Amino acid sequence: MLKLFGNIKNHIFDDNLFVNPIKISTNANLPNVLKNKYAYLINDNNYSEGFFHYIVFNDFFEKNKEILDTKSYSIIPDDFKYLSNDDIVSINPNQNKIRVLFRSHSNFNSILVTEQCNHYCLMCSQPPKPKDDSYLLDEIENLIPLIPRYTKEIGFTGGEPTTNRDRFLKILRLTKSYLPETSIHILSNGRSFRDFHFAKSYADLELTDSMVGIPLYSDDPSLHNYIVQSDNAFDETVQGIINLKKLNQKVEIRIVLHRLSVKRLIQLCEFIGRNLLFVDHVALMGLEIMGFTRANLQELWIDPFDYKDKLSQATSILKSYGLNASIYNHQLCVVNENVWPFCRQSISDWKNEFAIECQTCTKRCDCGGFFSSGLLYKHSDHLHPL
Repeated sequence: MLKLFGNIKNHIFDDNLFVNPIKISTNANLPNVLKNKYAYLINDNNYSEGFFHYIVFNDFFEKNKEILDTKSYSIIPDDFKYLSNDDIVSINPNQNKIRVLFRSHSNFNSILVTEQCNHYCLMCSQPPKPKDDSYLLDEIENLIPLIPRYTKEIGFTGGEPTTNRDRFLKILRLTKSYLPETSIHILSNGRSFRDFHFAKSYADLELTDSMVGIPLYSDDPSLHNYIVQSDNAFDETVQGIINLKKLNQKVEIRIVLHRLSVKRLIQLCEFIGRNLLFVDHVALMGLEIMGFTRANLQELWIDPFDYKDKLSQATSILKSYGLNASIYNHQLCVVNENVWPFCRQSISDWKNEFAIECQTCTKRCDCGGFFSSGLLYKHSDHLHPL
């Protein structure tokens, strides 16, 4: 599991340098006019003069203290040796902290818009917090212009990213301007889009390639509302989906599979086929054992092996309706072979791991693997190498 934040040791002359995110360079030959806009990552003794800040590992620092004596620098742990050119970080000199905001060589860059949410999902991996975190919006507005234009896709997540609607639309406009060829994936509970005016404001942005991923956990409104711990959630979510599709926007339905949602998985897939046939993608997703999931594990946990036949039936129903379906976050050895073509390697690379049983598996390169938390807390009892 890659470390995305940690403690560092700073030697900084001007804290104001670190109000905004910082872009990293490993290019020693960067033109001097650009060097004052980058932090230089020193690795393997590749020192270069002229950068406004230096990011170093302890082994280099111990051997080259005199070089850095008059420089602004941060000493970071070896856990961050994966950092590379065009990565973007945030450095907090007051707390001596570093956060990795963007990794240029990753296809799994998700940007946290807010930790606030009007749901309180039983299996939420990012539990909502009511505090004002608008600083994240400020940070994102400064981050977007730094992201390389060659980036294939970025995601916006929360909390509920549409909590501050005006600022969220502003961020999307900014993204379109600076990253016109980058795909955008938005994780939302969909309820804001029940407001047709807001849905149209989103559609009017005319984003080149964007999709809103919206969870739906049951065809039974009361069960969906219970899972997300919010009244009227089902009706407002479905209305949000319908509004987006009326406006020709891409929508993905996301179904997290656990003991409660599996109960009516077949009926839910039939409901989607009969009533929401126009959606662009349906994702059947394994459980991430983080946040509220750990607290509610006794109520939620079901071994994927125990619902593998239901998963096969659900996938078959979606396919029969002509829906584009995928299975996320599952291991090939605990599902039926007839759904393997639908299984995707979907877990973000920084938290994707494999169990000891996987070491000799011939299908490991095709398998979705595990969330790091799954290996730590709970996983199927039926793992075996193929």
